[in-house]
Amino acid sequence: MKFDAPATNNPIDQLKVIGQPVDRIDGPLKTTGTAPYAYERHDVAPNQAYGYVLGSGIAKGRVTAMDTAAAKAAPGVVAIVTTLDMPRLEKGQMNTASLFGGPDIQHYHQAIAVVVAESFEQARDATAMIRVSYAREPGRFDLAAEAPHAALVGADSGEGSGAPPEERVGDFEGAFAQAAVKLDTTYTTPDESHAMMEPHASIAAWEGEKLTVWTSSQMIAWGKRELAKTLGIPPENVRLDSPYVGGGFGGKLFLRADAVLAALGARAARRPVKLTLTRPLVANNTTHRPATIQRIRIGAERDGRITAIAHESTSGDLPEGQPETAVSQTKLLYAGANRLTAMHLAVLDLPEGNAMRAPGEASGLMALEVAMDEMAEKLGMDPVEFRIVNDTQVDPEQPERRFSQRQLIQCLRQGAERFGWSRRNATPGQRREGSWLVGMGVAAGFRNNLVMKSGARVRLDGSGGVTVETDMTDIGTGSYTIIAQTAAEMMGLPLEKVTVRLGDSSFPVSAGSGGQWGGNSSTAGVYAACLKLREAVAQRLGFNSAEAEFLDGQVRAGNRSAPLGQAAGADGLMVEDQIEYGDLGKRYQQSTFAGHFVEVAVHAATGETRVRRMLAVCAAGRILNPKSARSQVIGAMTMGVGAALMEELAVDKRHGFFVNHDLASYEVPVHADIPHQEVIFLDEVDPISSPMKAKGVGELGLCGVSAAIANAMYNATGVRLRDYPMTLDKMIDRLPQVA
Repeated sequence: MKFDAPATNNPIDQLKVIGQPVDRIDGPLKTTGTAPYAYERHDVAPNQAYGYVLGSGIAKGRVTAMDTAAAKAAPGVVAIVTTLDMPRLEKGQMNTASLFGGPDIQHYHQAIAVVVAESFEQARDATAMIRVSYAREPGRFDLAAEAPHAALVGADSGEGSGAPPEERVGDFEGAFAQAAVKLDTTYTTPDESHAMMEPHASIAAWEGEKLTVWTSSQMIAWGKRELAKTLGIPPENVRLDSPYVGGGFGGKLFLRADAVLAALGARAARRPVKLTLTRPLVANNTTHRPATIQRIRIGAERDGRITAIAHESTSGDLPEGQPETAVSQTKLLYAGANRLTAMHLAVLDLPEGNAMRAPGEASGLMALEVAMDEMAEKLGMDPVEFRIVNDTQVDPEQPERRFSQRQLIQCLRQGAERFGWSRRNATPGQRREGSWLVGMGVAAGFRNNLVMKSGARVRLDGSGGVTVETDMTDIGTGSYTIIAQTAAEMMGLPLEKVTVRLGDSSFPVSAGSGGQWGGNSSTAGVYAACLKLREAVAQRLGFNSAEAEFLDGQVRAGNRSAPLGQAAGADGLMVEDQIEYGDLGKRYQQSTFAGHFVEVAVHAATGETRVRRMLAVCAAGRILNPKSARSQVIGAMTMGVGAALMEELAVDKRHGFFVNHDLASYEVPVHADIPHQEVIFLDEVDPISSPMKAKGVGELGLCGVSAAIANAMYNATGVRLRDYPMTLDKMIDRLPQVA
């Protein structure tokens, strides 16, 4: 099915099942511990051995020798494969660093060996017996030190965020020089870890030349293609299966060492091998969100209208890597005739930087939305009104290109009213409650809407039940539920008559989970397949498909009706289709918007910050399931608290690794850190986006939250912090005097 014109009325608009706050259909499995995650697939292959990965102890250089004699003689050891046993494996097109093979070391904890043994403990102990000799080389590990040499580099995150190396509209320097009010400030964000609950894990089994991997992956088709390329085998000889994923946040978008080394270990051991990456390897061997240094300049007239805006960002990555696209949202979020965006990339020898939830916008808004608050203060304007004054209904750099839907003003106004913004004291440091300084902050949220080709297979059986098969993944987002809701709505069935099977590469290729595109695109693919099934059913039953109605398990046309299952026949009825997109994305700017409001309390003596309440008002097209969508947004808001107050991968700038590479020292928010959270979805449908008239929302909930917290902390204390995370040591000596 080709989607190349705005959606009109269709069966989804009935909203009998779609749009309802349905409980997660996979919830009982997850709450009883019976959902099969990758490392727990004990049933899929007999006689599984355990793999354990050895990571490099240096960040840059060469492995000159590896002594494995003691390890091979250790109890229970079945096989050992080292990086010196083979040339460097071919690199997948989405990997920056090589995953295995050859002596050269590109980053700390790059995989250099896998030990296979009868038990996990035996594999781990034997791995510690391997003696490795290195030729260490000097590396570049300090972004600030390398920033002056960083080259201008353009990039596209592949998730709707991107920009050329430098882009100019109008005369920024001239307009900025003439502006009545100016801001020129630099902000920094740190390296961050995905820190997902389930680490990267795989079980690999060979049957002749065919390989099956039960793994934890967000993108099944990508993983199959990349694993085949890396191992040098035909793609048709690879099957990936990932029905449940315990979190990814972008860290499982691409092939990682767990799948590759499980496959190599299984081939060497001649039996299935299960392997998981330890927490230090999740931080240093996989990917992370890169740190940024962002300079923002804004010039405005005294009435608050921006006349000049510039956003320049510097980040780092390995050679052949890409910059964090932190300037992308600034090209679209606010009006301003004279504009400049630029991205710089420093070459660093740290582990690979890559996508983490809302790559680009998450980091970029941490800076931009604080700068907007600082500018509002210079102008003597309310921060909400300053944003509203500079709203735009068209792409500021391409005025002929309108937004398909843009309700940012409504998000801000409704949020301000609901949050009690009028009670905020505009003068910082004035509201006290005992030993606590209390303040409110606001930030706009923005995330582009991206759609992806997505396919599905739908089967109808004689009982009137429908089974949906697609390689779409559920990374904790509720894919099973919204796909079932889509099929139920299209075929006129209750949810219990729909079965959903996900995550198997033998199923039709879907959009996969990432970039906030998964829910909208995968359900649109199911919509296309169900539309085709409706036509086939009508034809078998002798109905005019244009007149046929599918309700309560019946097909009706005029005064005739028949049970849906009657069309299945003895062998059932199966169809397959996919949604493909035309040029609507080029003709209209498709984005999602939010207003984030936060209240914090900062202890006047210690600088301890407590987030007291949070509100997100979101405009993101039709909400397919308000309950699961709310869950996604409050989870994202929680990540925003982490990014604002605690999350930072600390870099050892001598040896080039992330020091706090476990969940004991890489701090993330816990329940006690999170207060009351409220989420409001504006009533919106976007027929430009898809037949579902929906958009993504899971990353929008993160974009802007950290800046709202930063702005609230300033309102509470009068201390402006521009370097994340905003830990108490950065403000304790600047707090107002305690009476």
